[in-house]
Amino acid sequence: MFAWQFGKMIATSEANGWARFVSMQNHYNLVYREEEREMMPLCRAEGVGVIPYSPLARGFLAGDRKKGGGGDTVRANSDKLAAKFYFADTDFTIADRVADIAGRRGVSRMQVALAWMLSRPGVTAPIVGASKLAHLDEAVDALALALTPEECAALEAPYQPHAVVGPL
Repeated sequence: MFAWQFGKMIATSEANGWARFVSMQNHYNLVYREEEREMMPLCRAEGVGVIPYSPLARGFLAGDRKKGGGGDTVRANSDKLAAKFYFADTDFTIADRVADIAGRRGVSRMQVALAWMLSRPGVTAPIVGASKLAHLDEAVDALALALTPEECAALEAPYQPHAVVGPL
């Protein structure tokens, strides 16, 4: 939803004495950062925790997509939504930077993408769609990975605005 819609919902709940919103589940990751414009600041101002979905951009940041389409996994070859959201040249530049930092640090791409997300103001906990136990182990290991300000800047610099997308 748009931030103005959520703001109206917060005001309505307060005016009626209803339970306060405590969390927002929104679409947010290194290659889709449109939520930083309005929703994230609104949530921080209102004390609403942010629980982003798709922190790996449907596997894109894990490195399983190719510029021409498809990739090395079943999902990369069957996921039609990812190509609509994450296939700009700058998205691939960001994915390459994730890979570079992961290589230098000796960690997985997943850990770098999650560590970046966990460093963002207002993010409470990303929703990780683990399909293997090893994915959960990697996600937990990301909690201990602190990226430097220079690494975060390198990851963020190529970003170009995307069209706002609705619920997936």
